Amino acid sequence: QVQLVQSGGGLVQAGTSVRLSCKASGRWANHYVLAWLRQAPGKDRNFVAAVGRDGSSTYYADSVKGLFTISKDSAEHTVSLQMNSLESDDTAVYYCSTGTPVVSQISRQYVYWGQGTQVTVSS
Repeated sequence: QVQLVQSGGGLVQAGTSVRLSCKASGRWANHYVLAWLRQAPGKDRNFVAAVGRDGSSTYYADSVKGLFTISKDSAEHTVSLQMNSLESDDTAVYYCSTGTPVVSQISRQYVYWGQGTQVTVSS
């Protein structure tokens, strides 16, 4: 079992930044990639970014490349998502997720999920 506890997010203005964090715990936490996915109202849950088991390989959805940065603090078992230049299209519930040894953009490949964090971008 892996537990994920998220923090950060909230209501922000367009063009500003917000940082999300997720702390992982559990016996097998280091065996999996760590990812962020998001779900906008009425839409599917979509891949945003992931960091590999090595803690340094990073992967991004095309829509957030150059705007979002994922990072992992291996000592603290924490993954963060720095989101810059936010737009209204970034409004969603953001989920930290893990449970697969390889990065996937398919949400059902992930087994463990954080509680979700609402990010609302006002224009």
